[in-house]
Amino acid sequence: MSHQVFDMFLKATLATLEMVLSSAVIAVAFGLPLAILLTVTAPGGLWPFPVIRKGLGFIIDLTRAVPFIILLVLVIPVTRFLVGTSLGTAAAIVPISITAIPYFARIAEVSLKEVDPSLIESVRAMGGTRAKVIWSVLLPEAFPGLVTGVTVTLVTLISASAMAGVVGAGGLGDLAIRYGYQRFNTVMMLWVVGILVILTVIFQILGNFIHNIFQNKNSVFLSIIKRAVRST
Repeated sequence: MSHQVFDMFLKATLATLEMVLSSAVIAVAFGLPLAILLTVTAPGGLWPFPVIRKGLGFIIDLTRAVPFIILLVLVIPVTRFLVGTSLGTAAAIVPISITAIPYFARIAEVSLKEVDPSLIESVRAMGGTRAKVIWSVLLPEAFPGLVTGVTVTLVTLISASAMAGVVGAGGLGDLAIRYGYQRFNTVMMLWVVGILVILTVIFQILGNFIHNIFQNKNSVFLSIIKRAVRST
């Protein structure tokens, strides 16, 4: 592999990581509050409100139902408004984030629902507010599951970033389309696929490692996070 080709792969890989990691941060920042709202407004939740839950759930499911490649085109006006262009890495973050937010919200909702109800009832019985229950029980207890959710989301976003290359988003997907598919360069495409697989494996290994650490209820790291959250 020549130095020029190596630089192309390096820049494309960094662009892909930028898209994936930035979109993942946005997905967690917006998806987690949505998951909390879905959980607390469910029947038997902290604040049962079927109208809000059904309306929000409908919007989330509707967004998830739209194929990503179609979403890329649909949100072009929004992308241009936010970043000034519909091409490039920064522009791709917008549609990738839009598709990632409801995806992570549903995954996080499942983790929050798996929290032992007796813990919630105990805090409520001691006079704990809804906010206290969320910060002291729901989030700390669901943390290992949320880590797994982030891992799954990251792996999914790698595929999304590759598809975004079809519309000139940059990254490894764009490299595969322009220098692999359009030039009938099978070797180039295989290299791209290999790098995408490696990135997926790395994210999965890191996610599993972090999950295993926090899965242990006696973990020092988990205790530190719980104390920090409960002190807020």
